[in-house]
Amino acid sequence: MTFITRIVSVTNFVVASSALAFQVGVLYPWHKQLDQDFEKLRVEHLKVLEAAGKKSEVPSHEEQKGVRSMLSGLWKH
Repeated sequence: MTFITRIVSVTNFVVASSALAFQVGVLYPWHKQLDQDFEKLRVEHLKVLEAAGKKSEVPSHEEQKGVRSMLSGLWKH
């Protein structure tokens, strides 16, 4: 019985050590890379939002007429 308990304890230690080594060696550096890539994406997204916001702040007369005609077409049905 003591032998089985020892085997389970050693197996548990080996599995836990392997998981920790994987987290430290693989997942943590990958997490740092993802953070850097996400920051670049966030900056690019903000640039796109600023550019889109400048274009859509003041809709042109043609755009306003087009929206009005679409809405009036919905009410007719």
